[in-house]
Amino acid sequence: MSLLLFVALGGYMLASRIHQSAVVGEILIGLIVGPSFLGLITYTSFVQSIASLGAVILMFVIGFEFNIRDLTDIRFGIIGLVGVIVPWLGGYATAVVFGFDNVSALFIGTALTATSIAITANVLREMSLLESAAAKAIIGTAVIDDVLSLLALSITASVVAGSFSLASIGITILIQVGFLVIAGAVGIFVISRWLEKIDSTEFARKNPEFVFIFAVMVAFLYATLAEMVDVSAIIGAFIAGVSFNGVKLKHGKNIEEGADYLYIIFASIFFVSLGILVDMSALTFDAVLFLAVLTVVAILTKVIGCGVPAKLLGYSKSDSVVIGVGMAPRGEVAMVVALMGLTMGLIGQNIYVTIVLMSLITTILTPIALKKVIKGNGDTQAPAAEGAGEA
Repeated sequence: MSLLLFVALGGYMLASRIHQSAVVGEILIGLIVGPSFLGLITYTSFVQSIASLGAVILMFVIGFEFNIRDLTDIRFGIIGLVGVIVPWLGGYATAVVFGFDNVSALFIGTALTATSIAITANVLREMSLLESAAAKAIIGTAVIDDVLSLLALSITASVVAGSFSLASIGITILIQVGFLVIAGAVGIFVISRWLEKIDSTEFARKNPEFVFIFAVMVAFLYATLAEMVDVSAIIGAFIAGVSFNGVKLKHGKNIEEGADYLYIIFASIFFVSLGILVDMSALTFDAVLFLAVLTVVAILTKVIGCGVPAKLLGYSKSDSVVIGVGMAPRGEVAMVVALMGLTMGLIGQNIYVTIVLMSLITTILTPIALKKVIKGNGDTQAPAAEGAGEA
């Protein structure tokens, strides 16, 4: 744990040196100390557990910045759907062109559907832009995208296993959407109000830390329940954070401030772990060529698949570009898809490493590109469509 935090500090220093987001520095320093170069740290079960903890806390903190109304815009669903279909088709076609069999091509296409909400959200948070229209569109779309990506994984696994049926997929969709709706409603109308009542008691006045512990408990409960219905744990934690948006406390310690300290420690380890996860020694020349093409396809399909629908749905040109670029990082979600394919024996180590490196490259490039795009466009704007309402 001490070594991981020491490495995370090195990531901050590296990011400062190269004038980039802390995320970029932490991933790069993880790559350096991992098996690809120095081999000081490997992706053990301990590192994985701490990293997962960091991802959950990160999205819990991000959730505080959002009101539930920010996530219910119908446009997010449309952008998310197109932003899953286009990369899936692009990844599948690219794999077929390079001679991969149908099963491998399906998994490669599925890996490209993912979006790492944690990466973009953290960059927007660093730039104090979470309240912008484009940021809300990215986060809202990424939540939908996460559900659709996991659904795409379920469909791919079912097709490969020969057990695909429209009925089973329909049930999966109902369960996942039902969870998001019910969890959000219970969090906002029951748990948050209950928390305010607890805070008003004499017990809370004498034990102000009780409310904070209760809130963090709910975050991990939501993360656990989310995974039980095949929704990413970080989405569950995000919904918990959204539920506590606007909670007014008299005695309890500030939930967001307290979670921020946890976030600083564990989220840093999460970003470092993304670099540690990669082992570049498994790459061959053919794999490098495929990696280069796949990475370009991965970025373009998200920028086009999300940016074009955003423009057609009323967002300004600059905001549409920001949305498209912001949806590009594949991060840990694509890595999970690759790991499942590897453990199921459906893809080889060469494809696994290629997908992981594609995820890493898009994860590193996105914060850099996003900062340039945002600074080049000035302040992000609200959607221009008449009667579109708040983004």
